[in-house]
Amino acid sequence: MSAELRYSKDHEWVRVESDGVAVIGVTDYAAEQLGDVVYVDLPEDGAEISAGTEMGEIESTKSVSDLFSPIDGVVTEINQAVVDSPELVNSSPFGEGWLLKARFEQLPEDLLSAEDYAALLRS
Repeated sequence: MSAELRYSKDHEWVRVESDGVAVIGVTDYAAEQLGDVVYVDLPEDGAEISAGTEMGEIESTKSVSDLFSPIDGVVTEINQAVVDSPELVNSSPFGEGWLLKARFEQLPEDLLSAEDYAALLRS
């Protein structure tokens, strides 16, 4: 886990880049729980996403799970590499396995610090 990231209780992470754009992905914990990821369905560029609501789907050899947006914003880019090679979510969840970028105005107050997310996982 990284101190520069914020985490949702749904196991997504957010990394703020400059100019009001955030990168969103799923945590290594989520990737481990899912098992081998075989398909990722993401919103299109320009789609509005809202914190706590479904923004896509992730399918593994074990199950199909909804992806929940950790922020309110507008999708500016999806990671085509993950769409083409979903296993990147497993092999590099905080690196090449990021899901999308979105422009946002304000981060939700309920996003967790790395320390708080680690405590959530221990509970």
